[in-house]
Amino acid sequence: MIRGVRGATTVMKDQPEEILLETKKLVLEMVKANKIDPELVASVIISTTPDISSAFPAKAVRTLENWTYVPVMCTHEMNVPGSLPLCIRIMMHVETALPQKEVQHIFMNEAMKLRPDLVNNSQVSLS
Repeated sequence: MIRGVRGATTVMKDQPEEILLETKKLVLEMVKANKIDPELVASVIISTTPDISSAFPAKAVRTLENWTYVPVMCTHEMNVPGSLPLCIRIMMHVETALPQKEVQHIFMNEAMKLRPDLVNNSQVSLS
């Protein structure tokens, strides 16, 4: 079964180093929480709010061990007034036996505000 695994984080500034670091942290936490094998990842879509434009977050995923051939694509989120700024969102399509309600969606930093109903108590701000 293919399931979607969501993740989101924020950065303090639109700087390449920070974008890549926070994206990498988020992906690694998503992998850890859901025991994801990169060989079973169908694709990854990464979106950023329009105020992030200095780096492609997908670059962080491609540098991870065994992730070279995983299809990854970046796009921008809709520019909705009042939305969370400097936000990176990930939708990972993964082959898993986990029931939908057992998938751990990961929200870090200020992005924890997006879905407080899905935030696991063990998730903490890493910034």
